[in-house]
Amino acid sequence: MFEVKLPDLGDGAGDEAIVSSWHFEEGDEITEGDDLVEMTTDKATFNVPSPRRGILSEILAEEGDVIKVGEVLALLEEE
Repeated sequence: MFEVKLPDLGDGAGDEAIVSSWHFEEGDEITEGDDLVEMTTDKATFNVPSPRRGILSEILAEEGDVIKVGEVLALLEEE
């Protein structure tokens, strides 16, 4: 099981973001680099790409949740 975490947002971008929407559902097959989830800060909207290939086994952050950098967004079951 691989944890997908909110990556560092860069200088001046803050340390948290809001989950806008997921591009996949639990059980979907994901390819490395696929945009998994759209996140929003007070300055920007961006997608978090999948760092690995696998099955999206569990979404841990729901739409509207505030997530800090390094917190787990979802779990991927690696193939």
